[in-house]
Amino acid sequence: MKQKVIITDAVDQACATMLETKGIQAEVRLKLSKDELKAILPQYEGWIIRSGTKITADLIEAATNLKVIGRAGVGVDNVDLDAATRRGVLVMNSPDGNTLSTAEHTCAMMQSLARHLPQAHASLKSGAWERNKFNGTEIFGKTLGVIGAGKIGRAVAERMRGFGMNVLAYDPMLNHAVAERLGIALVSLNELYAQSDIITVHTPLTDETNGLLNRETFAKCKKGVLVVNCARGEIINEADLLAALESGQVGGAALDVYSTEPPSPHLRPLIEHPNVVATPHIAASTKEAQFKVAEEVTAELIEALQGRSVRTSVNSFAIRMAARSEVQSFLKLAEKLGQVAGQLMDGSLQKVVVRCMGDVPKRYSELLSLAVMRGILSKWHSYVNYINASVIAHEMGVVFEEQRSDDAGNFTELLEITFHTSSGIRKLTGTVFAGEDPRIVQIDGFPLEVKPEGHILFYTNVDRPGMVAAVGRILAENQINIATFTLGRSGKGGEAITAVCVDDTITEVVRTQIEAIDGVRNVKVVYVL
Repeated sequence: MKQKVIITDAVDQACATMLETKGIQAEVRLKLSKDELKAILPQYEGWIIRSGTKITADLIEAATNLKVIGRAGVGVDNVDLDAATRRGVLVMNSPDGNTLSTAEHTCAMMQSLARHLPQAHASLKSGAWERNKFNGTEIFGKTLGVIGAGKIGRAVAERMRGFGMNVLAYDPMLNHAVAERLGIALVSLNELYAQSDIITVHTPLTDETNGLLNRETFAKCKKGVLVVNCARGEIINEADLLAALESGQVGGAALDVYSTEPPSPHLRPLIEHPNVVATPHIAASTKEAQFKVAEEVTAELIEALQGRSVRTSVNSFAIRMAARSEVQSFLKLAEKLGQVAGQLMDGSLQKVVVRCMGDVPKRYSELLSLAVMRGILSKWHSYVNYINASVIAHEMGVVFEEQRSDDAGNFTELLEITFHTSSGIRKLTGTVFAGEDPRIVQIDGFPLEVKPEGHILFYTNVDRPGMVAAVGRILAENQINIATFTLGRSGKGGEAITAVCVDDTITEVVRTQIEAIDGVRNVKVVYVL
């Protein structure tokens, strides 16, 4: 019997043609309701989508014969990866196909914004002749700030350097040596805001990037800064952007993506603002891009259905390990340590050393190292996984090293992470209690016990009376409840590291208040899933 693949979004005809050539039956079924989908899904072993189909856990549960999902495009946020992994369904994407189209669209939006091209076009079409009304600005010699220097961000930077722009970038995972080769100056976010004439965003949507550009960050920018977003709508707080446009703090915005698509009525004032250039999420809508993503994802899906390894999987390694109970608790520890490390670090990441000590199963050291890297990278990459973690690290110029040791000191088993950044070296050590309870047991040589879960406040302080009370008072004044508190110190009156687990989010305002306490420094707010 022929294998069958369902296609539920409009993709290039190349998908169906390639499948049929390989003896796989392709069926295009568009605009079906969820109930209609559930009724027919058991027929199919493969499923190809774009962004229009949302594959939820209940649909995966209904697709009893499903083996592989192929997303024609980069993001897989419309697929429930956890549900797919639990069911053993392979999920893959096509990460390279739309890079050039999105980069070119970004550059076009930038130039349209600087020269008021859509407005001038509309004016002339209406019969007017308003040459003096559309006085634009040259981009030559101006400074472009790129937030997120991945494949698309780098492609934009390369093209705009050709226009004579100076390019700054903020990307915590990009190594300075790599940036220098690309002709990009790596800076902090605040430096990027202060120096850029035009800002373009190319990051995935994560907790860290949601609302990244907002009232506070616009206030740090040059007056009249231009803003471009062809990434994800939620990265910009749209209400704050409208206010900044009306005040003149932001001189103009070019938007291809929105928090709701199609845009809800509340976004009309922003879209219709005279200084906004808006397009309907078409950055990747070129014949070339649509053909390339369709071809790429279909070729990989065919490989998967024929039982061969694939290049663009986002969850295959996790699937292979899911049945191995002996490593699950250590995987959980490794990823949580990585999440904490990613949020504690300052500067750009250069090297990560993962050391398995004592009875940690050493045959899984490579897997545990990947789990650590996945945890670190999850701060900046929403779709990082065991397959692509090492690839992303390599692209960022990060050295990745594994070590093994039989000696775990006073513990039976330890997992130690040493992360080297441009700002220095830090170390985290953890273990598993009672076979399934991950704990941090040492930070930078200071012994302490922290459950890596939820909201955690870390800071270094002088070990003297009143320090705990001072921090506790600020938390109490801001209605933030303390769940647990632990401290590791070098000795009486010396330096200490304190960890406070709290029940609520600690804002940047509260963090700054705590850091202002005499004797307190290096205050970090961490959130661990």
